[in-house]
Amino acid sequence: MLLEVAGLDVRYGRTRAVRGMDLTLDSGEIVTVLGANGAGKTSLLKALQGIVRLAAGRIRFDGADVTGWSAPRRVRGGLTLVPEGRQIFVSLTVHENLQMGAYSRSDPVDAEIEEIYDRFPNLAARRDMSASVLSGGEQQMLAISRALLSKPKLLMLDEPSLGLSPLLVIELFDLIKALNRDGLSILLVEQNTHMALQAAHRGYVLELGAAVISGTPEDLVNEEQKLEAAYLGGG
Repeated sequence: MLLEVAGLDVRYGRTRAVRGMDLTLDSGEIVTVLGANGAGKTSLLKALQGIVRLAAGRIRFDGADVTGWSAPRRVRGGLTLVPEGRQIFVSLTVHENLQMGAYSRSDPVDAEIEEIYDRFPNLAARRDMSASVLSGGEQQMLAISRALLSKPKLLMLDEPSLGLSPLLVIELFDLIKALNRDGLSILLVEQNTHMALQAAHRGYVLELGAAVISGTPEDLVNEEQKLEAAYLGGG
């Protein structure tokens, strides 16, 4: 088991954003987390990355209890988050953004960056330009590429399709599935239920911070009424 989460609670003051969350992810899996806005999905990912503190619960990753680890230590251990909104460094060039992704590494990364440019010719063409000139789709590809340079064992993606055109959404999910075929484990938070369930091996549906459904994509589709209620009632 690559990731094991038990009894995870996240609170902001009196607000309980995540309530007693249990989640597992095997090496090589794509697991998706679905739910309405405000259901606790982003808080879950931030807790796993170490950006927010837990009120309760334990996190085991790659055989180690990482509950008390800092966010940078979790990145060094192979746990990497691509946040909602991409959060690229618009004051830096495309190439500098990629170099920032490898900040925790001491080994050479030039060959890996060139592989990224081969995969994404648009990034290669703009390598010396400010990242601010990139389109939304290009920014998302840059954000994912930057994360890959940290050598993750588990890549967490928070709403990667947000704001993208339908064609770019298809390209994005093709990339997600290709990365998984190459052996990368992925935890995907996504509003596009249809595309997420097509890509995932298993999924969880959150409502008001708690998992109300879990299982294979087929299981979740068979629980259609609960799935709809989670989206309509999740706030």
